[in-house]
This record gives sequence, C-alpha cells and structure tokens, in this order.
Amino acid sequence: MQRVRMSLPHYRENGWEPIVLAIDPTSHGGTREDALLSTIPPDIIVHHCRAFSPKWSRRFGIGNLGLRSWLQLFFAGKRIIKHEKIDLVFISNTQFVTFTLGRLWRWLTGVPYVIDLQDPWRTDYYKGSRKKDRPGGWKYELARMQAGVLESWSFKRMSGLMSVSPTYLNDLTQRYPWFKNKPTDVINFGASENDLARAATLRPASPKSNGSSIRLVYTGVAGSVMRPALTVLFDGLKGFRDANPAANQLRLDFLGTSYASAETASPSITPVAQHFGTDDLISENPLRLGHLDALREQMAADALILLGTDDPAYSPSKLYPYYLTKRPILAIVAAGSALETSLRQLACAIIITFDASGPNEQTRTHLATAFKTALAGFPPDSLPTRNDALFRREFLAGPLTHRQCALFDRAVADHSTIVNRA
Repeated sequence: MQRVRMSLPHYRENGWEPIVLAIDPTSHGGTREDALLSTIPPDIIVHHCRAFSPKWSRRFGIGNLGLRSWLQLFFAGKRIIKHEKIDLVFISNTQFVTFTLGRLWRWLTGVPYVIDLQDPWRTDYYKGSRKKDRPGGWKYELARMQAGVLESWSFKRMSGLMSVSPTYLNDLTQRYPWFKNKPTDVINFGASENDLARAATLRPASPKSNGSSIRLVYTGVAGSVMRPALTVLFDGLKGFRDANPAANQLRLDFLGTSYASAETASPSITPVAQHFGTDDLISENPLRLGHLDALREQMAADALILLGTDDPAYSPSKLYPYYLTKRPILAIVAAGSALETSLRQLACAIIITFDASGPNEQTRTHLATAFKTALAGFPPDSLPTRNDALFRREFLAGPLTHRQCALFDRAVADHSTIVNRA
C-alpha cells in the first residue's frame, strides 16, 4: 500500500481523482500503523470492506489476506465502479490473487485496469542451484501452481502494467508474446518528504550513539535471501576487528528484521554474526518496525546498512528513504545487480560487491576501508557526491506519481480506441 499512500497527495495535480478501496483495519489481521493516516489528505474518499477472520480461516490452512478478502473486494469494487463512475481501476498490492479482480470487473463493467507489480508473481528464482533453498509444503506448491495459471489470465486483458524492476517486464515479455503490446513503465517506489517530516516528530526507540561508538543501522526484513550479503559483512567485520581493536567502537543494529508476530518472531541476523564471532558487536530486534518508526531510526543513526540479495533484479524500496535521510550508506550488493546500478547512479553509498564465490580478500579490504571511514566520522572527501538532481527528478513521490498518471492516461486512451474499433 505504500505506493498509493505516498501518491495520494499528488494524484489530483495530475488530473486524477483517487477513490480508495481497502480492507477494514479491524479485520485484516496484520499490524496497524495508525500514524500513517496523518500522511493522507483528509478529503480522500476511502471505502472499506471486511475480510474473513484469520481465527477461523487458519483452521483450513488459509491466512493469506488476498484469499480472505477476495469475495468482499469483488462485490465492493463492482459497486464502487458503477456508483462512482470509475474511469480506471488501479490494483497496487502484493496479494497477487487480487489481480484477478481487474479482469472480472472489466468483464462486468467495461472499465480498464492497471496492475502494479511490486514483486514477481510467477518466479523461477528457486530453480537451478537455488532449488535446495525452495520453501517446502503444500502452501508453496499451491501458490506456485496458482501463479502459473492465474498470472497470464489476469494480465491478458489489463490495459497497463507498472513494475519496480525492468527484469520483471523482460520476464513477462519472454513468457507471453502478447505482453509486448501492453503499455508499461518501470516506476520505483521512491520516497516522500511528507513522511520524513512526520517521522521527525517521533522519538527514536533506540538511543543515539554516545560519541564513543559509531552506530550503523539496518531497518526492515532480512530473510534467508540476504545471507550471502550478511556473510560478506560479518566476514569482513571479523577480519577488521582481528587487525584493529578500534573495531569494538562499531555498533551494528538490525531493527524490524521479521514480519512475524511478537510470539513467533525470531532473530535471522544474530545466528550469522555468531558464526563469525561478531555477535557482540551487533544487536537485533526482529519485531516489525513501522514505516515512520523506521525513518526515525534511520535519521538517528550515524550510518545505514543496505543489504542486497543474489537476485540481480532485487532493488529494495528502502534505498530511497535511506537516501532522503542523508545518512552515509554502507551497501553490500550483488555485482552487476539492479541495486548496484541504482546506487552508482545516485552516488550515495560506499559499495561492496559480492559474487557467487562469497567473501574474498577484495571484499575484506573494501570493508576494512569502509569501517575505518566510519570510525573517522565519514570525512566529506570519503563519500561520493550525491546526485540530488537525479533523486529529486526520479525518486520523489511527486514526480513518480506524475509518471503513474501518464500510464493511466495512456491505458484509458488505448482502451477507448479498442472499444471504439469494436
């Protein structure tokens, strides 16, 4: 929901009146962050529908919000489209099964729809050498089969698609011959200055460094896909401390590293650090961290840690809020990845690249230099000159909403042409 939330203050200036359909927060079953309501213009029309309670749906093995709310969304959306005289449906979430609603609503009402692909629905990530890491169980297999059947069906009649990665578009073009004729655009999530201003009013949960230590902070989920980057990081940290006792002044805090509830959340970073004997230099809080809280923690840090994965298409949305806070960034990313490209374009980070071979002398040397730079307080000449012009043009919520609306305009125009021809 973050893309739409950050865009709501900007749709009208681009000629679009937003009307939102969302799940009633009392029935979605997830963590609420009510502070985000203050970032939404108060006169935006928001409709809510309920979802089936997870308390009983989990008895049948169903906890997925898309499945629990699909029927309610279908009827509520159909009613809103007809009553509000909607011109375009925009589906922006990661509950992929809801993408099927776009085609059904179009069939029933004739209204075109645009899909926002924030993560790949159908993916070959766990093929080949990664097959051993593939999640097991019937739920994963069911989701994989569902994606194989429903992705093509849902996308075939859409009037446009935006994606956070060009790789996702390339994969769809190779998979479906008809996809190349669809209006598309690669639009990042970006960052909102409104969010930063709101977060600045909050008090960080973690204390600032006391002057005798340098505090590097990572915020957000850190799953198994980030283990290669973590291995490089802690291998380099161990080597640096072995040669430099001053390394004990470094403090690496990992916050909000799990989506799990307080009852089931468990550390994912600490075990890797323990393997390298560097766990005394880190702390980890796996409990989910809200968006505004994460921003405030970032602003309170001496520097930020950004972890990539071995997936070349991976480009985390947290990069742009990181940039907005103006904190130094230490990035450990896959060589040749989309994330490396973005970081070099923005010139905003000390970049350590890794490949399939894992840690090596080069990564250790580069990390040692980065840690020395951190201990020296990040002298001005030690950091690249940030490309603020590019960031403000390409990665702020306002310009990105303008690009969304340009895709909406094209989708509606192309749909009208098809209808007139028919």
